[in-house]
Amino acid sequence: MSSFKDRASDFSRKARADIAGASAAMWAWIKATPKRVRQLSAPIRWTIGIVLALLIALILFLANSNWDWFRPTLSSIISGKTHRPVQITGPLRVHLFSFTPNATIGGLKIGQPDWHKDQTNLADIDGLAVRAELMPLFIGRIVLQRLEVTRPNVALYQDKTGRANWDFSDGKVKGKPTKLPPIKDFIITDGKIHLTSLQRKMVFTGTIDAREKAGSDKQAFNISGDGTLNGREFELKAFGGPLLNVRTSQPYPFDMTVRAGSTRLTAKGRVIHPFNLGQVDANVSVSGHSLADLYYLTGLTLPNTPPYKISAKVTRNERTYDIAGINGKVGGSDLHGNLKVDIRDDGRPYLTGDLNSKMLDFEDLGSLFGATAANAPAAPELVADPKATTGRRVLPNATLDIERVRGMDAKVTYKAASVRARPNLPLRAVSLGVSLDKGLLTLDPIDIGFPQGRLTGTAEINARTANQSNTVDLRVTGLAVQQWLPDFQGTKPLEGRLNARVRATGGGNSVHKAAANADGQVAVVMSGGKVRQSLAELLGVNATKGLFQLLSKDPKETDVRCAIATFNVQNGVMRAEHIVFDTGVVLVNGQGSINLNDESLKLVFKGKPKKFRLIRINAPIVIGGHLSKPTVGIQAGPAIIQGGLAAALQSVVPFLSLDTADDANCAGLISEARADGAPAGR
Repeated sequence: MSSFKDRASDFSRKARADIAGASAAMWAWIKATPKRVRQLSAPIRWTIGIVLALLIALILFLANSNWDWFRPTLSSIISGKTHRPVQITGPLRVHLFSFTPNATIGGLKIGQPDWHKDQTNLADIDGLAVRAELMPLFIGRIVLQRLEVTRPNVALYQDKTGRANWDFSDGKVKGKPTKLPPIKDFIITDGKIHLTSLQRKMVFTGTIDAREKAGSDKQAFNISGDGTLNGREFELKAFGGPLLNVRTSQPYPFDMTVRAGSTRLTAKGRVIHPFNLGQVDANVSVSGHSLADLYYLTGLTLPNTPPYKISAKVTRNERTYDIAGINGKVGGSDLHGNLKVDIRDDGRPYLTGDLNSKMLDFEDLGSLFGATAANAPAAPELVADPKATTGRRVLPNATLDIERVRGMDAKVTYKAASVRARPNLPLRAVSLGVSLDKGLLTLDPIDIGFPQGRLTGTAEINARTANQSNTVDLRVTGLAVQQWLPDFQGTKPLEGRLNARVRATGGGNSVHKAAANADGQVAVVMSGGKVRQSLAELLGVNATKGLFQLLSKDPKETDVRCAIATFNVQNGVMRAEHIVFDTGVVLVNGQGSINLNDESLKLVFKGKPKKFRLIRINAPIVIGGHLSKPTVGIQAGPAIIQGGLAAALQSVVPFLSLDTADDANCAGLISEARADGAPAGR
């Protein structure tokens, strides 16, 4: 405080000297006044005298450096501009009559907005000294020759909805960049800052300085501190160039590093016009475990991803951020493109742009839907049949943060020129369109190309209400089945073109939860093709000819006349309506269900040969277990009984099966499938 008293004493001495100079000049002007002025009538002379006296009194009044009388008025003016209660508790000293008008304020306190109930002030400043240039004031422009802030203590706060006590816009326009008038010399001494953001789950405590450091002939700006971000350790360091003799025509350089948990961010940039944070550009590099974690730093709702490392040039132009030249890797995929973020009047970010990959690792695409979190066994309380969960979960159970989805809008496209996947997962190209509008997330189009065939469709996640709803409509057309099957004794066991459609709705904030209570239809159709006759015979089950052909590796094939499977989905359970597999030698019918909640399988297939077979075991084939690890076997009960009888009769009187089947009415089945929504071909 003593420094402010010294400044006030200096201002007082200067004021007295200026008054003496002004009085001498006034007296010289009066003596030089023409005689005709002195000969004016008495009333006019009195009027001139009174005006001159008032002017002199006003000058003497304003020249007085002690302006404590003006503190309530100045507090009211600042309060009206900031929409916050303001107090000036220390001395107010002003020196107007100078080519560099200046003022000092002691004890400036800025309170919190009405919605913030904390008793702590937004800012407590021990002292504020400001000196302006006179000439720019005549054209309405403020240029500060010097601004000195002593021991500022700032407490920033943001609630869960995003309201921030540093937003002085009165709620009309959010996200406006901070703009200060040009400052030639800027000094901050012993500054402290504390930030609490409930929306970003951030707590930060740091120091701010912009002053001459010991052993250095330059003054530089720095802010550093630490805290927590989403419960993890957070650290920030930012350094700027000297804040003395700053020129508005020269950009102001800065460097920044941020460490938040696994996230690392470095930026080397510049403020195009110093003290105007609406014009900034920087080269930014960022890495971490998942792009979704960047929400706490940027406010952008980004997808779950594998570990990434990306660089780009970020340019801010008022309320628009351009993220150009994106280059890096996400998991095993390269990523390139450009993005743009517009901050709307309500403060909501609007993300647009185009991204692409030369080579997409398909495992990385699965991470978008939480697949990386789906490798744990199913929760015991969700399992209907514990024996069915020997494998790991197939449907991802990573949850979607609804509040994040509601807080941003977007329209982004992504294309992958080629795809790297497992050998039994042949993919060629991927194209996705992502739209986010006030909580409605739409994937349109979904377009995945295979060497032969395509998967297309749309998906919609509606998080606008408390109960999230999800809708999918996916079609597979012209898919070559042989692409997905491993070789069997040197050849593909099944060949043909497959069409399918999945249409379903379900509630829940994860893929698994949505599937576990889904309602809809699933249909699969294959008209024509070839199958190894040995496999078709075993579906019979022909225990003589089929086994003989398998053991002899007979490559003989038979026609697939028609194959169709339709399921009705209710509350997460897929129940078979029709399962028919018609070949040249066997007609197979099936039934059963797939439980999408515990991911258990129970499908039973029974075949009838179209020609007489001497020995035939009339035992259905059962596919059970878990989606991630199905089991295949023969239904034990009937097989044991028949097998036991045959053994007792020493195979003399074997079981005979004379019942055969005609060709299935494939046209009729396809027509019925079409009625259920299947894109069946002719």
